[in-house]
Amino acid sequence: MENPFIIWFLVTSLAIQERFQQSAYKRMAYATGTTLASRSIFPICSRTFLSPLRVASLLVSPEKSSSTFFRRVQFHHLFSASTTPLLSSVKCSIQSTVSRPNVVDILEERGLLESITSESLRSACSDPSVAPLKVYCGFDPTAESLHLGNLLGIIVLSWFQRCGHQVVGLIGGATGRVGDPSGKSLERPELDADTLEKNIAGIKKIIIKILGSGGSSYVIFNNYDWWKDMTMLDFLKKVGRFARVGPMLAKESVKKRLESEQGISYTELSYQLLQGYDFVHLFDKEGINVQIGGSDQWGNITAGTDLIRKILQTEEAAYGLTFPLLLKNDGTKFGKSEDGAIWLSPSMLSPYKFYQYFFSVPDVDVIRFLKTLTFLSLDEIKILEDQMSKPGYVPNTAQIKLAAEVTRFVHGEEGLKEAIKATEALRPGAETKLEWNLIERIAEDIPSCSLPIDRVSGFSVVDLSVSAGLFESKSAAKRMLKQGGIYMNNARVDDENKRVEEADIIDGKGLVLSSGKKNKVVVRIS
Repeated sequence: MENPFIIWFLVTSLAIQERFQQSAYKRMAYATGTTLASRSIFPICSRTFLSPLRVASLLVSPEKSSSTFFRRVQFHHLFSASTTPLLSSVKCSIQSTVSRPNVVDILEERGLLESITSESLRSACSDPSVAPLKVYCGFDPTAESLHLGNLLGIIVLSWFQRCGHQVVGLIGGATGRVGDPSGKSLERPELDADTLEKNIAGIKKIIIKILGSGGSSYVIFNNYDWWKDMTMLDFLKKVGRFARVGPMLAKESVKKRLESEQGISYTELSYQLLQGYDFVHLFDKEGINVQIGGSDQWGNITAGTDLIRKILQTEEAAYGLTFPLLLKNDGTKFGKSEDGAIWLSPSMLSPYKFYQYFFSVPDVDVIRFLKTLTFLSLDEIKILEDQMSKPGYVPNTAQIKLAAEVTRFVHGEEGLKEAIKATEALRPGAETKLEWNLIERIAEDIPSCSLPIDRVSGFSVVDLSVSAGLFESKSAAKRMLKQGGIYMNNARVDDENKRVEEADIIDGKGLVLSSGKKNKVVVRIS
């Protein structure tokens, strides 16, 4: 039977919650970057994103008595941050009175929105009568690690995730065998099966680590699972007959290649149909209704929405959203083909080096990166921006914040701690005692050389700095020394006759020479 007291108790509690939360709830969700479910003050149903609630009906199961209810629900649990269902014996029908934070608006405010296929997406993001969106971003396994250019896709997914939507990472086990011509002047090299599997495993590991760190659910698919059994005839029948060559040739990525000397192959031309059918499959089989990607993916994304409309002939909406490409201050985009690519895998670029990249971002870029690459509130970023133009601003304060936030997001708290420890330890003049195991972990990111002990111990620091490649000549080394710019193991060298002693060799394995703050070399004892 229904228990009137229990219903009164719940309705009253929820009414208090509604009044308490209505003015602050959206700001809290946006500022903290947490999912709606994880911060609900009164989480009755784990399936529901609990913004302020209105109870439509609450029925206690006949077999459950009121005493059982009060043994399960204790007063202090009413304001718990847990997402565990409190009322397992209560069936609830609830209606949200406050919409979800509008993720499209958030992305636009932060410079992360380029285009959307329909303004209806904006309203669907926060409409309480519309179920949370299912959003995916694709990553082709063309390398063992994702890079900084791919990070924006994960960040945009994470914004959807934090605003209460469901996110999906799609690994292109099939499309990676073809290669996307978007933004490329040459056809991508073909990868063998073993390399592809290795790349897929590496990318999957990165997505799991980053999207899984927030505690919200996510899914990873591999499009090879539905392409591997499709024959050419199946493809022409299911997809090809719905594609029109004119619009395919009109895509910007295709037009640029057609105008180039290299032209475009049929394989590359068909890539947009492969990616388009991925959206059809995910929409039809998994209920995924939004695809996101960089601005260079607009043609491939709209190919998908067109195919959904033609093949499935559904009235349900499928949306596309693109974000601007992450560009360097010279206007070129980040990628893996350029020297010094910023990899997301710690095995290809240490957290220390990753941190150092953002620590060294010029002032002209740092605010833009804080908006696009972090989840700091815009108010906090504005404070940093204002401080930069005021007297007394400590140089690199904004860069330190940027480096910490992005490194934590990609490498976790432990990766950030390692990066900060290494940064402090290798700072010229730092009092931190250098440890060889720390130097070993970051040695791949610093120039190094190997010399026998008899060419190190007893040699002058000036001679050693030339032998190690820190300077081209002794005269250059002496000039820097006189300016106070040569360090050995972070200690400034003031005497040009200073010789390396056994105590200077860390654990008998090597030492670190520095010229100024940035130029370093690790000297290993061979």
